[in-house]
Amino acid sequence: MSTERTAPRRVVTDRLVLRGFEPADLDPFAAMNDDPVVMEHFARHGTHEDTERLVARVAAHWDAEGWGLWALERRDTGEFIGFTGLWPVAFEAAFEPRREVGWRLAVGHWGQGFATEAARAALDVAFDVLGWADVVSFTAVGNERSQAVMRRIGMWRDPVGDFDHPDVPEGHPVRPHVLYRLAADQRPWR
Repeated sequence: MSTERTAPRRVVTDRLVLRGFEPADLDPFAAMNDDPVVMEHFARHGTHEDTERLVARVAAHWDAEGWGLWALERRDTGEFIGFTGLWPVAFEAAFEPRREVGWRLAVGHWGQGFATEAARAALDVAFDVLGWADVVSFTAVGNERSQAVMRRIGMWRDPVGDFDHPDVPEGHPVRPHVLYRLAADQRPWR
C-alpha cells in the first residue's frame, strides 16, 4: 500500500452504509450506468462490462492505496443505490490536488439528500483519517444537480480551474467542466 494511512472500508451515517462493492451490486450498478438520465452529463453510457471493469479498478485501488470509492447502501432497506468516495484524477490537469470526491446515484434516490450525506462522510475520511488538506470535485457545466451537491457540502467554485475534460471528445456538449474545491478547515458541518 502506497499510503501510510488507510480509509475504513465501511462507514455508517444516519441513513447510509458506505462499503465495498458486493457481487449483488453489479446488476443494479450496471443498470444505473446505462440509465440515460443518470448518464446525461457523461460522454457515453456504461455497459455491463464497463461496470465490471470499474468495480475491479475500485477494488484494486483500495488494495494499492488504502482509499477509494464506496458502494452506497440504504440502511432502512439494504438497497444498493450508487457510489460515493475519493478517486485520483487520472488525466493531465492544470489543477491540484489530483484527488476528487464524487458520487453517482440511481435516479430513484435523487433529491433525498443521500449524495450530500455520503459526500460529507467521504470528506470526513479524506480530511480526518487520511490527513488530506483539500479535495476537488468537477462535473460538466450543465450538471446543476451535482453542482448543487458541491455547494451544499461547502465546496466553492474555482472558475480559473474550469477545463475541457480530455477524456470527452472535442465538440461534445459535456466536454466543458467546472471545478469546485474544499479545504479541510472549510467544512460547514464541522
